Amino acid sequence: MSFPIQVIRLSKSFGKTMAVENVSFNVEKGKIFGLLGPNGAGKTTTIRMINDIMPPDEGEILINGEKASPKTQKWIGYMPEERGLYKKMRVGEQLLYLAQLKGLKVANAREKIRYWLKRFSAYDWHSKFVGELSKGMSQKIQFIATIVHDPDIYIFDEPFSGLDPINSELLKEIIIELREKGKTILFSTHRMEQVEQMCDDICLFNNGKVVLTGNLRQLKKEFGKNTVLIEFEGDPGFLDELTDVRINNRSTNFAEIRILNGLNHQQILRKALEKTEIHKFQLVEPSLNEIFISTVGEDNIKQNELLK
Repeated sequence: MSFPIQVIRLSKSFGKTMAVENVSFNVEKGKIFGLLGPNGAGKTTTIRMINDIMPPDEGEILINGEKASPKTQKWIGYMPEERGLYKKMRVGEQLLYLAQLKGLKVANAREKIRYWLKRFSAYDWHSKFVGELSKGMSQKIQFIATIVHDPDIYIFDEPFSGLDPINSELLKEIIIELREKGKTILFSTHRMEQVEQMCDDICLFNNGKVVLTGNLRQLKKEFGKNTVLIEFEGDPGFLDELTDVRINNRSTNFAEIRILNGLNHQQILRKALEKTEIHKFQLVEPSLNEIFISTVGEDNIKQNELLK
């Protein structure tokens, strides 16, 4: 089987720091593939090597079967984490210039730019200087610049950074549309909930290494139904009395509880009923965040980065 993106035993170090170590994964055509993990885990370095921005120390990257090179760069729409717009250019000029760099003729480029600006309710920005735009507005323009030439492969590095919830939803909607058109999409994030909502396959990074990779639905199934979601009214003190559990998420009337060491979930229910009225008690597959914590080990991750 031929994959649009193949990463084979990739390694990269900066001085004594091993940023990426023996990383391998394949991205299937027409799928959304999530690279995820805490900030500093090696995701962006891997993406830069896939885009032939920096060479690997070891390993190989194949794009549609060809070794990553300036030639394969043209097959990819790449949105970097550090945005790269020219602040002294007007939005329309900027998008036209970048579209032409990717091989679009002027008339075709103008038509596509007009469509995407309208789609993002941004057509009025056409004559604005990029430097006048807010962070969220700039993000939209960068996204349009990435997709306007309609490549078959898209790579987005933290695409939702700086966007409000409404524009995040719009971006998510468009990325899913691209997949439905048969495009191949790789994106990196440290936001687990975005991955759960969008991705077909995932690759979990930690400290430059792959700790888990595969089909998201299958991975969740393999972990089994080991998490209790409980909504209640009353004294939450029963949570502090539980043993052989980990409380992942807790608020006044809600808790997400990971069952450890084979504890019977009915014991949790009995404890809760002693002090509260139960509105919801559900045994579910673990969240992706829980899978990551379970795989890596709670003490080894930057939780403040992972959970924000």
